[in-house]
Amino acid sequence: MKKIWLRFSMLAALMMCLMSVSVLAQGSQDRGMTCNDRSNWNNRPSHYELREQTLSATGGTINVDGGQNGGVSVKGWDRGEILVRACVQTQAYSEAEARDLATQIRIETNGLRISAQGPSSFSRNERNWSVSYEVFVPRQSDLSLKSHNGGISISEVRGRIEFDAHNGGVSLNQLGGSVRGQTHNGGLTVNLGGDRWNGEGLDVRTTNGGVNLVMPENYSAHLETSTVNGGLNLGFPVTVQGRIKKDLSVDLGSGGATLRVVTTNGGVSIKRKG
Repeated sequence: MKKIWLRFSMLAALMMCLMSVSVLAQGSQDRGMTCNDRSNWNNRPSHYELREQTLSATGGTINVDGGQNGGVSVKGWDRGEILVRACVQTQAYSEAEARDLATQIRIETNGLRISAQGPSSFSRNERNWSVSYEVFVPRQSDLSLKSHNGGISISEVRGRIEFDAHNGGVSLNQLGGSVRGQTHNGGLTVNLGGDRWNGEGLDVRTTNGGVNLVMPENYSAHLETSTVNGGLNLGFPVTVQGRIKKDLSVDLGSGGATLRVVTTNGGVSIKRKG
């Protein structure tokens, strides 16, 4: 009897271990930021480090500020907590000085306001730093995101979402709720999921950049899009009154929430998933 119980205990422990490994592997696959992108830096000595911390999801708006040179990526997941992954990048006259500079940078997360604090700006291309973020949030979350010289990406989140980018592209993937935002200098990519928008609607724009909107077959919505200086390419037939020139306002399928995606200086491409 003792041998049977021992074997059962060992088997249960093995199963728990395998389950833990599986969960860790799944979480690792979700995490895309590796903090080793040197494409935006010159040849001066630099230092890179990835910091992680977990926050309680208290139900308020999650604010993420990419600062002067950082990007922001937010991804929805099935856990009831927030994981903040911050990539700290520094550059200085020597590697030792770059490492020391990194120790002076703090990641602030008070009141779900995520930002970085550090030394004041230095001479360009001599000593500088930036922090980019990859943040995992519950799928039902309210967001407020901004960046200056960096892109913004949001995936699989539903809620009241606002964003503002100055110099950087924006990617929106399978969102829902009330989504509003803009980028001044950068492209805008919107990838829709399901058969209709789940929520109030979408109202996003870029000033200098193209628009790329992709939707599933048989998607229902009221679509509004336009460009001032650029072409409009519609990859499937729609029924409209008059000719399609620089703007389009049309019901797709059975209609629904208004999806407004516009640009001033750039082309518009709308197509269905293959």
